[in-house]
Amino acid sequence: MYQPSQTRYDSMKYKSCGKSGLKLPAVSLGLWHNFGDTADYENMKRLLFTAFDHGITHFDLANNYGPAPGSAELHFGRILKEDLAPYRDELLISTKAGYEMWPGPYGNWGSRKYLLASLDQSLRRMKLDYVDIFYHHRMDPDTPLEESMGALAQAVKSGKALYAGLSNYDGETMIKACRILEDLRCPFVLNQNAYNILNRTIERNGLKQAALEKGKGIIAFKPLEQGLLTDRYLNGIPEDSRIRTDGRFLHEDALTDAKLTVIRQLNDLAAERGETLACMALKWVMKDDAVTGVLIGASRPEQILENLKALEGAPLSAEELKKIDELVQPLLA
Repeated sequence: MYQPSQTRYDSMKYKSCGKSGLKLPAVSLGLWHNFGDTADYENMKRLLFTAFDHGITHFDLANNYGPAPGSAELHFGRILKEDLAPYRDELLISTKAGYEMWPGPYGNWGSRKYLLASLDQSLRRMKLDYVDIFYHHRMDPDTPLEESMGALAQAVKSGKALYAGLSNYDGETMIKACRILEDLRCPFVLNQNAYNILNRTIERNGLKQAALEKGKGIIAFKPLEQGLLTDRYLNGIPEDSRIRTDGRFLHEDALTDAKLTVIRQLNDLAAERGETLACMALKWVMKDDAVTGVLIGASRPEQILENLKALEGAPLSAEELKKIDELVQPLLA
């Protein structure tokens, strides 16, 4: 039986989700990749154990994570039952619904029918009575926002979720959703959105500022832009890279000559700081009060340990932040 490290809380930093009482670790582990049916089960266990041994208490899933859809929740549920069950109250488990999960008109987007049915399915797969955070995974242009938010509120009131979250929302829609959830007295605490040195969408669409104004947290996924903000691609595309072996989310055309030039310049700046590009990129995301934490993925336990080094050393200086902005500006225009 797995026994977690006695020192697991010694070095991790925890931060409140906005103005709520819920705290997230500075680094959380996402099960988007490497927990599907094509992954090695024993490696999944090593990833989860390494994370928890170092204070990563938050594990993030979604109904469609795989492949196949649902398989990440199934595998996580098995590991939870066999090894992590005694520590359930130390864990923060989140899942989502919003993308296509099953055929027909009730297996996608944001209807009350879909969201509540999906949550029930997720709980069965993970063998849980509740999740800590249940997210609507994306904005739905056709379903009234009141209906989707009402479903989140019902999930919380039923005890199947403790908190509500929103993912991939823009600022204007998040504020509208927040007002509805406030009226329903539903504890909405966290936004999950892509954010990194190369992806400033939440700055342009108002989400970052809106979260600050409403006192809601932000957890940033893709903080390393799926590996582009590491040393992985500095000298070409490795044959065992995600671009070559998977290709579902990261494509070769994402690595343009212009982008590669900027990434190499960022790597040089990180080297001047005495750290890896990945560490510097994670520190960049964590740099201000708007961001509660970062959500990393990993295929090896060593990657988790490397990413945790971002919690060490000096923060980025104002001069370094300005230099980073200058370097990436041509890519953001």
